[in-house]
Amino acid sequence: MRFYLAHDGIDALEAGNHLLKIQIKPYLKNSELKVGNVIAEGEIKLFVPQKNISEQQIAVQKILPNVDWKVSEEKFNTGKIRLLNKKIAENRFRDITSIVIIKNDKLLLEEYFNHSGRDSLQDTRSVGKSFSSALMGIAIKDGYLKNEYQTLKEFYNLEQFGNYSSKKGDVTIKSLLTMSSGFNGNDDDYESPGNEENMYPTDNWIKFTLDLPMTENTIGKKWNYFTAGVVLTGDILDKSVSKGLKDYADQKLFQPLGITNYKWQFTPQQKSSLAGGLRMSTLDFAKFGQLYKNNGIWNGKRIIDKEWIKKTFTNYFTDNKDFEGYGYLFWRKVYKAGNRSFEAYQSSGNGGNKIIIFTEIPVVMIITAKAYNKPYAHYQVDKIVQEYLLPTVYE
Repeated sequence: MRFYLAHDGIDALEAGNHLLKIQIKPYLKNSELKVGNVIAEGEIKLFVPQKNISEQQIAVQKILPNVDWKVSEEKFNTGKIRLLNKKIAENRFRDITSIVIIKNDKLLLEEYFNHSGRDSLQDTRSVGKSFSSALMGIAIKDGYLKNEYQTLKEFYNLEQFGNYSSKKGDVTIKSLLTMSSGFNGNDDDYESPGNEENMYPTDNWIKFTLDLPMTENTIGKKWNYFTAGVVLTGDILDKSVSKGLKDYADQKLFQPLGITNYKWQFTPQQKSSLAGGLRMSTLDFAKFGQLYKNNGIWNGKRIIDKEWIKKTFTNYFTDNKDFEGYGYLFWRKVYKAGNRSFEAYQSSGNGGNKIIIFTEIPVVMIITAKAYNKPYAHYQVDKIVQEYLLPTVYE
């Protein structure tokens, strides 16, 4: 992966014969990198066969009629898209299923790959978490919830669950939205009792979450990726809004956006799961992204409060050097193209799925992919955005 993607082996390994030289050295990495002498080396002869790629696979795909979007007539760098399409066809970028760019509220680019199409319901995994953030903001605006500072003890009798502590009762909705609740749950740590893989086999995901012990972390301060906490936000919504979460989401979010064809994943209690797995078409995911770009307005109607979006697109972990930031179930990401930096907030899901909303330029990008659990999944998408899509729009 390091050679192929991180160090441009993707471009070096053209069709033909190659000699790959390998050296192994010991190293220590603390504040500075110390590298020792070569302790082993060797060579591997590689042959990369020529792939027959048709012009149809490389050409920029025409936007078909009968689309909900206004189609942009702006010029863009078609050469970059042709290069990108060629790499996808050659399987140099792998498992990509669609790419859409919205610029100035109009559809600029719409491309599908690997047997996917406009009507395909894309399985974007944790992209669906961001919909919990949207629905929470809508429910607060409608008065079903007071605000995001409400605590778990207002919704649950926590003494009925395992590992009771008064601290658990002080967990706020905001801390669940920012993944800083203080529960002993970390999806990036397989030893963590609250890891999502421990939750899925159980017959009650809410009980699983509320049974978890608390850590010593201050609520709202320490960030850990914690899917079970997002499931909890869905349950709070389901018991607070009229007619339950599923109908509320359809009435207050999907219908106003004109989204009619979608599929939820469900909890064991057959409640809509906000852990992820919400499926819809790429163009419908684009509507969700553009809604945020429009500060919560769609077709002249306010769906999400502007102040809620401002709170959502705030980095609450500026002192965390391990990543670029996190808001209300949206990741902060800074992309670099040429000599420019482009800040974005994005929904992100396993496999390399993204809804990218740029904060300072009028652009929303959607990329869907099926590179589930592959180490290159997100890295290759970052490369696509920085080296192909941003230059496409701005060169």
